[in-house]
Amino acid sequence: MIRIFFFLVVVFALGLGFAWLADRPGDMIVTFNGYQYGVSLMVAAVAVTAIVAAVMILWWLTKSIWNSPYTIARYFRVRRRDRGYQALSTGMIAAGAGDGALARKMNKQAAKLIRSDQEPLIHLLDAQTSLLEGDHEAARGKFEAMLDDPEMRLLGLRGLYLEAERLGDKAVARHYAGRAADIAPQLTWAADSTIEEKVERGDWDDALKLVDAQKSTRRVEPADANRRRSVLLTAKAMSILDTDLAGAKAAAIEANRLRPDFAPAALVAAKVLFRQDDIRKGSKMLETAWKAEPHPEIAELYVHARPGDAVLDRLARAKKLQSLKQNHPESSLAVARAALDAGEYRLAREEAEAAIRMQPREGAYLVLADIEEAETGDQGKVRQLLSKAVRAPRDPAWVADGFVSEHWAPASPVTGRLDAFEWRVPMERLGQMIEQDEPVSTRPSIAAPEMPVSDLVEDEDVVDVVPEPVERADVSASSAPVDTKPKAGKKAKPAVVHDEKSAAADLDKVPSAAIIAPDVDVVPEPDEEQLPRLPDDPGVEPDETAEQTQRRFRLF
Repeated sequence: MIRIFFFLVVVFALGLGFAWLADRPGDMIVTFNGYQYGVSLMVAAVAVTAIVAAVMILWWLTKSIWNSPYTIARYFRVRRRDRGYQALSTGMIAAGAGDGALARKMNKQAAKLIRSDQEPLIHLLDAQTSLLEGDHEAARGKFEAMLDDPEMRLLGLRGLYLEAERLGDKAVARHYAGRAADIAPQLTWAADSTIEEKVERGDWDDALKLVDAQKSTRRVEPADANRRRSVLLTAKAMSILDTDLAGAKAAAIEANRLRPDFAPAALVAAKVLFRQDDIRKGSKMLETAWKAEPHPEIAELYVHARPGDAVLDRLARAKKLQSLKQNHPESSLAVARAALDAGEYRLAREEAEAAIRMQPREGAYLVLADIEEAETGDQGKVRQLLSKAVRAPRDPAWVADGFVSEHWAPASPVTGRLDAFEWRVPMERLGQMIEQDEPVSTRPSIAAPEMPVSDLVEDEDVVDVVPEPVERADVSASSAPVDTKPKAGKKAKPAVVHDEKSAAADLDKVPSAAIIAPDVDVVPEPDEEQLPRLPDDPGVEPDETAEQTQRRFRLF
């Protein structure tokens, strides 16, 4: 737009100039080599303009002819480059789609059209194609070749890292991740793997430096960086608590400052302060963490903050902790345990039952069982409470990647992931909790297994099985296998005991409930083999004879 405007301005100026000369006639005389030439001023202006335009055109033609070889070569070079980038783009799309044959074809075409030192993506396409073809050895060689190029070094390290992980060589994978983290700490995959390695070795200071380097790049959220730093500082304080009390105090207090609601940080900070007889400051930290999320270890440490306190003093501290978080099962359990130690069985029972009403779980029933044993010594009630505890939902615990631990750890023992442990209820047990007034049957009623129709069909003929009415039958004899394989086109009749004397003799031995009437479904008493298995009982595989016996037709 600016160029068009400038062109219009120039044309307008030339028009004004020629109009101005046309309004002012005059002559122009030029003497050259003894000759005198005279022309009007307008003709002279047009002649000068034409000479200038001719010179410019001549200069442009001369320059174009002079540069024509370079222009032609440049045209073909650009065209070749465009074709190469088109092949490279098609190859990358094919590699992403998993088409190894097309990716290899496009890689060769791109390598012919574009120099590999000018376009590093050709090396990436070549390595990806090798991976698609299953030639991992060649792919690793190409990734190693990328390490010599500063522009491709991180890409090569990433490829070697993934190959090492695929082979299960964790040490080599972490080696490449460490090299990548030194160059670019903002890379999440490199930083996480390196931090996991340092945490596994207990190198807390280097892990903290890497977290700080991540935070300085502004590629990581400050909240995430502070959370990681708090976890590492807590682990460091726990590791040096018995050897370097001053260092443990500095690390624990900083961890608690970053995350006041983090129970492990508050616990280790309070332990350090309690060892230095700073009961007030340590208790404040525990109270803050308790308000955020009640935890049994916080209650235990808070109640026993002073080793020389009497049992009633510990009960008072438990009640104070309960006042900070009312109507919570952990608060009631803390008071119940302290009351049990103090001999206040009534208060302990009330708090334990209150915890069960709020959240019936394993720990509450165990506390109530301890109270029952200490107060009454009734072993029957104790066993009843213990059975309820077995069937009750589990207490919260530290869980990471399916692994349940009684104590917190900075990383998962399964995957090595940092800050993986969460305080939550593990996976529930199979089965339901037995309520207090719920009647428990001694033997479950088992329905008779349905007879598969396929066992009664032969040669695709449907066989109707109609049992004859039986007034008095031997129930014990009905459980014996009866060969009732019918012939095609005929109805199968059940085996019936026709000996009335033997039937009457056996009937006297059978309870009256076993006497059956015609057309009444009877459920036989289950054998031990028919009783249902417990959820965690793998059972025993039946032998071939028993399996064949079950498949045979029975009347009842």
